[in-house]
Amino acid sequence: MLTPPTFHVNNVVVAYIEGIVMKNKIWISLCLLAVSAMTLCSCEYLAIRAAADKQASIKRLPSAENADALFWKILHNGDYAEIEGALNTLTAAYIDNPSDATTAAHIGWLHIWRLSERSRLDKVPPSIINDATLARRFFEEAVALKPEDARFLGFLGSATLAEGSIHKNEKEIREGYYTLRHSIDAWPEFNLFTAGYVLSRTPADSPQFKEGLDWQWKNADLCAGETVDRNNPSFKKYMALETTTGNKRVCWNSWIAPHNFEGFFMNMGDMLVKAGNWQTAQQVYANARLSKTYSSWTYKDELESRIKNAEENGEKFRRLDTAVQSDQKMMISSSHACMACHKN
Repeated sequence: MLTPPTFHVNNVVVAYIEGIVMKNKIWISLCLLAVSAMTLCSCEYLAIRAAADKQASIKRLPSAENADALFWKILHNGDYAEIEGALNTLTAAYIDNPSDATTAAHIGWLHIWRLSERSRLDKVPPSIINDATLARRFFEEAVALKPEDARFLGFLGSATLAEGSIHKNEKEIREGYYTLRHSIDAWPEFNLFTAGYVLSRTPADSPQFKEGLDWQWKNADLCAGETVDRNNPSFKKYMALETTTGNKRVCWNSWIAPHNFEGFFMNMGDMLVKAGNWQTAQQVYANARLSKTYSSWTYKDELESRIKNAEENGEKFRRLDTAVQSDQKMMISSSHACMACHKN
Protein backbone atom coordinates (compact mmCIF):
# COMPACT_ATOMS: atom_id res chain seq x y z
CA MET A 1 0.00 0.00 0.00
CA LEU A 2 1.24 3.40 -0.91
CA THR A 3 1.82 6.01 1.85
CA PRO A 4 -0.57 9.02 1.49
CA PRO A 5 1.20 12.11 0.20
CA THR A 6 1.80 14.84 2.82
CA PHE A 7 3.20 17.66 0.71
CA HIS A 8 -0.19 19.47 0.66
CA VAL A 9 -0.32 19.62 4.43
CA ASN A 10 3.26 20.80 4.62
CA ASN A 11 2.52 23.58 2.14
CA VAL A 12 -0.40 24.75 4.26
CA VAL A 13 1.73 24.76 7.41
CA VAL A 14 4.49 26.65 5.67
CA ALA A 15 2.03 29.19 4.29
CA TYR A 16 0.46 29.59 7.73
CA ILE A 17 3.84 30.17 9.35
CA GLU A 18 4.82 32.65 6.64
CA GLY A 19 1.52 34.45 7.18
CA ILE A 20 2.21 34.82 10.88
CA VAL A 21 5.68 36.13 10.17
CA MET A 22 4.29 38.62 7.63
CA LYS A 23 1.63 39.84 10.07
CA ASN A 24 4.24 40.27 12.75
CA LYS A 25 6.41 42.25 10.35
CA ILE A 26 3.46 44.50 9.56
CA TRP A 27 2.67 45.01 13.25
CA ILE A 28 6.32 45.62 14.01
CA SER A 29 6.46 48.16 11.18
CA LEU A 30 3.31 49.87 12.44
CA CYS A 31 4.68 49.94 15.96
CA LEU A 32 7.95 51.42 14.72
CA LEU A 33 6.02 54.05 12.76
CA ALA A 34 3.93 54.86 15.83
CA VAL A 35 7.03 55.14 18.00
CA SER A 36 8.68 57.35 15.39
CA ALA A 37 5.60 59.57 15.20
CA MET A 38 5.44 59.81 18.98
CA THR A 39 9.12 60.65 19.07
CA LEU A 40 8.67 63.35 16.45
CA CYS A 41 5.62 64.76 18.28
CA SER A 42 7.53 64.67 21.53
CA CYS A 43 10.49 66.42 19.94
CA GLU A 44 8.19 69.03 18.43
CA TYR A 45 6.45 69.60 21.75
CA LEU A 46 9.72 69.81 23.66
CA ALA A 47 11.30 72.08 21.05
CA ILE A 48 8.38 74.51 21.24
CA ARG A 49 8.19 74.39 25.03
CA ALA A 50 11.93 74.88 25.36
CA ALA A 51 11.91 78.08 23.32
CA ALA A 52 12.55 81.18 25.40
CA ASP A 53 9.57 83.39 26.20
CA LYS A 54 9.47 86.76 24.52
CA GLN A 55 10.88 89.34 26.90
CA ALA A 56 9.59 92.87 27.33
CA SER A 57 11.91 95.75 26.52
CA ILE A 58 13.36 97.67 29.41
CA LYS A 59 14.11 100.76 27.38
CA ARG A 60 11.74 102.37 24.89
CA LEU A 61 12.90 103.64 21.52
CA PRO A 62 12.36 107.23 20.33
CA SER A 63 10.07 105.93 17.57
CA ALA A 64 7.80 104.42 20.24
CA GLU A 65 7.69 107.61 22.26
CA ASN A 66 6.84 109.64 19.16
CA ALA A 67 4.13 107.13 18.26
CA ASP A 68 2.71 107.43 21.79
CA ALA A 69 2.49 111.20 21.45
CA LEU A 70 0.53 110.81 18.22
CA PHE A 71 -1.74 108.20 19.82
CA TRP A 72 -2.72 110.45 22.71
CA LYS A 73 -3.14 113.46 20.45
CA ILE A 74 -5.70 111.88 18.14
CA LEU A 75 -7.43 110.04 21.00
CA HIS A 76 -7.94 113.13 23.14
CA ASN A 77 -8.97 115.19 20.11
CA GLY A 78 -11.37 112.50 18.94
CA ASP A 79 -9.73 112.44 15.49
CA TYR A 80 -11.32 109.22 14.27
CA ALA A 81 -10.31 109.95 10.67
CA GLU A 82 -6.65 109.93 11.71
CA ILE A 83 -6.68 106.37 13.05
CA GLU A 84 -5.24 104.79 9.89
CA GLY A 85 -2.27 107.16 9.79
CA ALA A 86 -1.63 106.66 13.50
CA LEU A 87 -1.77 102.89 13.02
CA ASN A 88 0.95 103.13 10.38
CA THR A 89 3.15 105.15 12.73
CA LEU A 90 2.57 102.85 15.70
CA THR A 91 3.05 99.70 13.62
CA ALA A 92 6.36 101.04 12.32
CA ALA A 93 7.41 101.61 15.94
CA TYR A 94 6.32 98.07 16.80
CA ILE A 95 8.40 96.65 13.95
CA ASP A 96 11.38 98.58 15.34
CA ASN A 97 10.79 96.91 18.70
CA PRO A 98 8.20 94.10 18.90
CA SER A 99 8.93 93.75 22.62
CA ASP A 100 7.32 97.07 23.59
CA ALA A 101 4.11 96.25 25.51
CA THR A 102 2.79 99.82 25.44
CA THR A 103 3.13 100.14 21.68
CA ALA A 104 1.36 96.80 21.20
CA ALA A 105 -1.46 97.89 23.52
CA HIS A 106 -1.90 101.22 21.76
CA ILE A 107 -2.19 99.47 18.39
CA GLY A 108 -4.82 97.20 19.89
CA TRP A 109 -6.66 100.19 21.32
CA LEU A 110 -6.77 102.00 17.97
CA HIS A 111 -8.33 98.91 16.37
CA ILE A 112 -10.93 98.74 19.14
CA TRP A 113 -11.69 102.44 18.71
CA ARG A 114 -12.14 102.13 14.94
CA LEU A 115 -14.46 99.14 15.37
CA SER A 116 -16.44 100.61 18.27
CA GLU A 117 -17.20 103.97 16.65
CA ARG A 118 -17.83 102.65 13.13
CA SER A 119 -21.19 104.45 13.11
CA ARG A 120 -19.17 107.59 12.31
CA LEU A 121 -18.55 106.19 8.82
CA ASP A 122 -20.89 107.02 5.94
CA LYS A 123 -20.56 103.41 4.81
CA VAL A 124 -19.16 100.73 7.08
CA PRO A 125 -16.93 98.33 5.09
CA PRO A 126 -17.28 94.58 5.79
CA SER A 127 -13.52 94.48 6.45
CA ILE A 128 -14.10 96.45 9.67
CA ILE A 129 -14.39 93.07 11.41
CA ASN A 130 -10.63 92.64 10.96
CA ASP A 131 -10.14 95.29 13.62
CA ALA A 132 -11.45 92.85 16.24
CA THR A 133 -8.91 90.23 15.18
CA LEU A 134 -6.01 92.67 15.14
CA ALA A 135 -7.04 94.17 18.48
CA ARG A 136 -7.06 90.71 20.03
CA ARG A 137 -3.67 89.84 18.51
CA PHE A 138 -1.94 92.96 19.77
CA PHE A 139 -3.49 92.77 23.23
CA GLU A 140 -2.26 89.18 23.41
CA GLU A 141 1.22 90.55 22.86
CA ALA A 142 0.73 93.30 25.44
CA VAL A 143 -0.52 90.83 28.06
CA ALA A 144 2.35 88.41 27.37
CA LEU A 145 4.91 91.20 27.67
CA LYS A 146 3.34 92.96 30.67
CA PRO A 147 1.01 90.53 32.47
CA GLU A 148 0.93 92.66 35.59
CA ASP A 149 -1.09 95.37 33.80
CA ALA A 150 -4.68 94.18 34.27
CA ARG A 151 -5.99 96.83 31.88
CA PHE A 152 -4.44 94.93 28.99
CA LEU A 153 -6.12 91.74 30.17
CA GLY A 154 -9.51 93.45 30.23
CA PHE A 155 -9.07 94.78 26.70
CA LEU A 156 -7.90 91.35 25.55
CA GLY A 157 -11.08 89.84 26.95
CA SER A 158 -13.19 92.48 25.20
CA ALA A 159 -11.47 91.95 21.84
CA THR A 160 -11.66 88.16 22.14
CA LEU A 161 -15.37 88.31 22.93
CA ALA A 162 -15.96 90.67 20.00
CA GLU A 163 -14.04 88.47 17.58
CA GLY A 164 -15.81 85.34 18.77
CA SER A 165 -19.21 87.00 18.39
CA ILE A 166 -18.40 88.16 14.85
CA HIS A 167 -17.34 84.66 13.79
CA LYS A 168 -20.08 82.88 15.79
CA ASN A 169 -17.33 80.94 17.54
CA GLU A 170 -18.80 79.81 20.85
CA LYS A 171 -15.48 78.56 22.19
CA GLU A 172 -13.84 81.94 21.60
CA ILE A 173 -16.84 83.78 23.06
CA ARG A 174 -16.46 81.78 26.25
CA GLU A 175 -12.71 82.36 26.27
CA GLY A 176 -13.29 86.10 26.03
CA TYR A 177 -15.89 86.03 28.80
CA TYR A 178 -13.65 84.17 31.23
CA THR A 179 -10.70 86.39 30.35
CA LEU A 180 -12.88 89.33 31.38
CA ARG A 181 -13.68 87.57 34.65
CA HIS A 182 -9.96 87.07 35.33
CA SER A 183 -9.35 90.74 34.57
CA ILE A 184 -12.01 91.70 37.13
CA ASP A 185 -10.24 89.63 39.76
CA ALA A 186 -6.98 91.42 38.90
CA TRP A 187 -8.34 95.00 39.01
CA PRO A 188 -12.06 95.25 39.77
CA GLU A 189 -12.27 99.04 39.86
CA PHE A 190 -11.13 99.15 36.24
CA ASN A 191 -12.45 95.95 34.70
CA LEU A 192 -15.92 95.75 36.23
CA PHE A 193 -16.72 98.67 33.95
CA THR A 194 -14.80 97.26 30.98
CA ALA A 195 -16.54 93.89 31.19
CA GLY A 196 -19.98 95.29 31.93
CA TYR A 197 -19.70 97.78 29.09
CA VAL A 198 -19.02 94.99 26.59
CA LEU A 199 -22.03 93.01 27.86
CA SER A 200 -24.33 96.03 27.48
CA ARG A 201 -24.76 94.92 23.84
CA THR A 202 -26.43 91.66 24.84
CA PRO A 203 -30.25 91.26 24.99
CA ALA A 204 -31.84 92.97 28.00
CA ASP A 205 -33.38 89.74 29.28
CA SER A 206 -30.19 87.70 28.93
CA PRO A 207 -28.13 86.50 31.93
CA GLN A 208 -25.09 88.20 30.37
CA PHE A 209 -26.74 91.63 30.31
CA LYS A 210 -28.03 91.27 33.87
CA GLU A 211 -24.56 90.29 35.03
CA GLY A 212 -23.03 93.24 33.19
CA LEU A 213 -25.46 95.63 34.89
CA ASP A 214 -24.71 94.07 38.26
CA TRP A 215 -21.01 94.67 37.60
CA GLN A 216 -21.74 98.39 37.12
CA TRP A 217 -23.39 98.53 40.54
CA LYS A 218 -20.46 96.65 42.08
CA ASN A 219 -18.08 99.11 40.41
CA ALA A 220 -19.96 102.03 41.93
CA ASP A 221 -19.89 100.30 45.34
CA LEU A 222 -16.13 99.82 45.17
CA CYS A 223 -15.56 103.45 44.24
CA ALA A 224 -17.89 104.63 47.00
CA GLY A 225 -16.37 102.33 49.60
CA GLU A 226 -19.84 101.08 50.56
CA THR A 227 -23.04 99.77 48.98
CA VAL A 228 -24.67 102.58 47.02
CA ASP A 229 -28.38 102.99 47.71
CA ARG A 230 -30.17 101.32 44.78
CA ASN A 231 -33.25 103.48 45.34
CA ASN A 232 -31.37 106.76 45.69
CA PRO A 233 -28.04 106.28 43.89
CA SER A 234 -26.74 109.82 44.27
CA PHE A 235 -22.94 109.96 44.28
CA LYS A 236 -22.81 113.43 45.83
CA LYS A 237 -21.63 112.31 49.27
CA TYR A 238 -18.79 110.32 47.72
CA MET A 239 -17.21 113.11 45.68
CA ALA A 240 -14.77 113.92 48.48
CA LEU A 241 -13.19 110.49 47.89
CA GLU A 242 -11.75 111.55 44.52
CA THR A 243 -8.12 110.47 44.18
CA THR A 244 -5.35 110.34 41.58
CA THR A 245 -3.45 107.46 43.18
CA GLY A 246 -4.01 103.77 43.81
CA ASN A 247 -6.48 101.42 42.17
CA LYS A 248 -9.41 103.72 42.87
CA ARG A 249 -7.96 106.48 40.72
CA VAL A 250 -9.82 104.93 37.78
CA CYS A 251 -13.12 105.80 39.47
CA TRP A 252 -12.51 109.43 38.60
CA ASN A 253 -11.31 111.63 35.75
CA SER A 254 -7.66 111.58 34.75
CA TRP A 255 -5.31 112.72 32.04
CA ILE A 256 -5.86 109.41 30.23
CA ALA A 257 -9.66 109.61 30.46
CA PRO A 258 -10.61 113.27 31.03
CA HIS A 259 -14.32 112.46 31.34
CA ASN A 260 -14.23 108.92 32.71
CA PHE A 261 -16.66 109.82 35.51
CA GLU A 262 -19.26 111.23 33.13
CA GLY A 263 -18.87 108.34 30.69
CA PHE A 264 -19.27 105.75 33.43
CA PHE A 265 -22.63 107.12 34.53
CA MET A 266 -23.82 107.63 30.95
CA ASN A 267 -23.28 103.94 30.25
CA MET A 268 -24.73 102.78 33.56
CA GLY A 269 -27.80 104.93 32.98
CA ASP A 270 -28.14 103.48 29.48
CA MET A 271 -28.05 99.95 30.86
CA LEU A 272 -30.72 100.75 33.44
CA VAL A 273 -32.93 102.28 30.74
CA LYS A 274 -32.48 99.18 28.60
CA ALA A 275 -33.40 97.04 31.62
CA GLY A 276 -36.65 99.02 32.00
CA ASN A 277 -35.63 100.88 35.18
CA TRP A 278 -35.73 104.36 33.68
CA GLN A 279 -36.54 106.21 36.93
CA THR A 280 -33.34 104.99 38.59
CA ALA A 281 -31.50 105.63 35.33
CA GLN A 282 -32.41 109.32 35.52
CA GLN A 283 -30.77 109.55 38.95
CA VAL A 284 -27.69 107.67 37.76
CA TYR A 285 -27.36 109.90 34.69
CA ALA A 286 -27.59 112.95 36.95
CA ASN A 287 -24.42 111.84 38.79
CA ALA A 288 -22.41 112.93 35.73
CA ARG A 289 -23.33 116.55 36.56
CA LEU A 290 -21.28 116.24 39.77
CA SER A 291 -18.05 116.21 37.79
CA LYS A 292 -15.92 119.35 37.93
CA THR A 293 -15.50 119.13 34.17
CA TYR A 294 -19.13 118.47 33.27
CA SER A 295 -19.64 121.90 31.69
CA SER A 296 -16.78 121.25 29.23
CA TRP A 297 -17.90 117.71 28.36
CA THR A 298 -18.68 117.41 24.67
CA TYR A 299 -21.57 115.02 25.28
CA LYS A 300 -23.42 116.77 28.11
CA ASP A 301 -26.32 117.70 25.81
CA GLU A 302 -26.76 114.06 24.86
CA LEU A 303 -26.83 113.10 28.52
CA GLU A 304 -29.43 115.79 29.28
CA SER A 305 -31.51 114.42 26.42
CA ARG A 306 -31.21 110.95 27.92
CA ILE A 307 -32.52 112.19 31.26
CA LYS A 308 -35.49 113.86 29.56
CA ASN A 309 -36.32 110.91 27.31
CA ALA A 310 -35.36 108.02 29.59
CA GLU A 311 -38.78 106.36 29.57
CA GLU A 312 -39.22 106.37 25.80
CA ASN A 313 -35.61 105.40 25.13
CA GLY A 314 -36.07 101.98 26.72
CA GLU A 315 -37.51 100.33 23.62
CA LYS A 316 -35.01 102.09 21.34
CA PHE A 317 -32.09 100.87 23.44
CA ARG A 318 -33.44 97.34 23.40
CA ARG A 319 -33.39 97.49 19.59
CA LEU A 320 -29.71 98.50 19.77
CA ASP A 321 -28.59 99.94 16.41
CA THR A 322 -31.98 100.56 14.79
CA ALA A 323 -32.35 104.16 16.00
CA VAL A 324 -30.81 106.91 13.88
CA GLN A 325 -30.26 109.74 16.34
CA SER A 326 -27.14 109.41 18.46
CA ASP A 327 -28.98 110.35 21.66
CA GLN A 328 -31.35 107.43 21.01
CA LYS A 329 -28.56 104.85 20.85
CA MET A 330 -26.83 103.27 23.79
CA MET A 331 -23.35 104.61 24.42
CA ILE A 332 -21.82 101.27 23.31
CA SER A 333 -23.48 101.63 19.88
CA SER A 334 -22.90 105.35 19.43
CA SER A 335 -20.30 107.44 17.65
CA HIS A 336 -18.83 108.27 21.08
CA ALA A 337 -18.49 104.72 22.42
CA CYS A 338 -14.88 105.52 23.37
CA MET A 339 -14.86 109.29 23.19
CA ALA A 340 -17.46 109.78 25.94
CA CYS A 341 -14.62 109.07 28.38
CA HIS A 342 -11.49 109.94 26.41
CA LYS A 343 -12.18 113.10 24.40
CA ASN A 344 -10.95 116.32 25.98
